[in-house]
Amino acid sequence: MATETIGTLDYNEIVFPKLGIDLHVNSTAFSIGGLNIQWYGILITLGLVLAMIYAFTQVKKYGLNPDRVLDCIIGGIIGGVVGARAYYVLLNWSDYAGDWKSIFNIRGGGLAIYGGIIGSLLVGFLVAKIRKVKFLPLLDIVGIGFLLGQGIGRWGNFFNQEAFGCNTDSLFGMSGGRIQEWITDQYPSTTYFANFGTTLDASQPVHPCFLYESLWCLLGFVLLAIFAKKIRRYDGQIFLIYICWYGAERAVVESLRTDSLVIGNVRVSQILAITCVVISVILQIAIGTKVKRMGVDYRMYKDTNESKQMLAEYEAAKFVKEPEDDTNEDTASTDEVAETDTTDSSESDETPAETDTNQTEKE
Repeated sequence: MATETIGTLDYNEIVFPKLGIDLHVNSTAFSIGGLNIQWYGILITLGLVLAMIYAFTQVKKYGLNPDRVLDCIIGGIIGGVVGARAYYVLLNWSDYAGDWKSIFNIRGGGLAIYGGIIGSLLVGFLVAKIRKVKFLPLLDIVGIGFLLGQGIGRWGNFFNQEAFGCNTDSLFGMSGGRIQEWITDQYPSTTYFANFGTTLDASQPVHPCFLYESLWCLLGFVLLAIFAKKIRRYDGQIFLIYICWYGAERAVVESLRTDSLVIGNVRVSQILAITCVVISVILQIAIGTKVKRMGVDYRMYKDTNESKQMLAEYEAAKFVKEPEDDTNEDTASTDEVAETDTTDSSESDETPAETDTNQTEKE
C-alpha cells in the first residue's frame, strides 16, 4: 500500500519523491512557425534512426543486400506508424468516433507498440517479397533494432506523463502535475476503471511503467546483440528470443498499468504478450530440435552460395560507375605513364642481350 503523500504539483512538474528528483519538463521541445514540436515525436524518431543505423551495420553480416533491406525498413516504418495508431484508435474508438481529424493527430501520443510491431511486420514482409529479401534473417536484425527503438522511444511517455501504473511506495514511484490531473478528472470515466474498479490516489506516487519497459528493452538490446554473435544457430532465432523477451516484460508491466487498452475485463496487450511468449518458446524448441537433428545439413542464409554471390555482385556494382572526373583523371594518368615509359625506352640503347653482357662483365 502506497504511503507517500504528494502535494498538488505544477502541470509540467515531475517528481520521484524517494529519489529526491523534482523536474519541470514541457512536453513541447520547441516551436517552428507556430508548429509545436513534441518531445514524444523527437524521441520516437530518434529511436527509429538509431535502430536503422544499427541495422545497417549488420545487414551484410546476415547475408543481405543493403539496398533491398533499406526498402523493407522504410516500408516497415510506415507500416509501424500506421499500425500503432490504428491499434490504439480501434481499442479507444469511443474517444475518436465523430472526430476524424483527431485520429491523425499523433504528436501528443496515442501509439500502441504492439500495433506498431504488427503493422511493421506486415508491410515489411510485403516489401521483402517484392524485393526478394530473405525474411527470417531480416527479422533477426529487426528484432534487435526494435528493442533499441522501444527503449529510447518510451521516454516520450515520460515527457507526456503517461504510461504509468497504479499507486506504489516503491523506490521508483513518481508523480506529475499532468498525472494528478488525469487521475482526478479523466480516470473515473475510463473503460478500465469501469471494468476493473481499481482506485487511484492523485496524492500518491505511481509506477513509472515507461521506465521499467525502457530499461528492459535496452538491456535486451545489449544481450540480443551479444547472443546474435555467440549463440545464433538458425535464421529467425533472434527474433523469436525478442518476442519472448519483450512479451515476458509486457505481460508483467501491463498488470501494473491503469491505462491499459481493455475489452471487458481483459487487458488486450497483456493477453497478446503472454500468447507471444508461449508461441515463441514452442517454436524455439521445435525449430532448435530440427536444426540440431539436421547438423551440418542446415546452413544459415549468410552461408549459402546465393547470399555470397548476391553480396559479391553488390560489392562489384559499387565500382561499376566511377565519377566522370575520376575517370578522366585516371585516363590522363595512364597517358602520362605511357609517355614516360616510351621516353624511358627511347633513352635506353641497350637491348636485353646487351644488358646481360654488361651485367656479366660487371660480375
